[in-house]
Amino acid sequence: MPDPQLSDLQLALLRILWDRGEATAAEVHEGLERVLAPTTVATLLGRLEKRGLVHHELRGRAYVYRATVPEHEVRRTMLAKLTDYFFAGDPAALVSHLLGGREVAPDELAAIHRLVDASRGESNDDDDG
Repeated sequence: MPDPQLSDLQLALLRILWDRGEATAAEVHEGLERVLAPTTVATLLGRLEKRGLVHHELRGRAYVYRATVPEHEVRRTMLAKLTDYFFAGDPAALVSHLLGGREVAPDELAAIHRLVDASRGESNDDDDG
């Protein structure tokens, strides 16, 4: 997979493509929340294509872009690099930081427990509480 370390703007372009499935540069431009020149959007899409993250096909006179990498893979790779950089690759340190940074609602904590159990192949269906 290409290196998906992306800027906020690059992620914004990809999110539009992920949400729509495919779009022209003009449609991506319309979907942005920030003001950019249409030519800038086209240039950024071209750069993402050179990196292997998007692909285009010519339809009529317009390039139609599609993301070539799924969102979950980009998220996983970027989070792994962040974990390596800030937490020396220790996922427990990352989770500790996330849980210590704000109050966690009981339903969120229960969901976290289910995720941990699922990663271990366990089930809490028989637990009383």
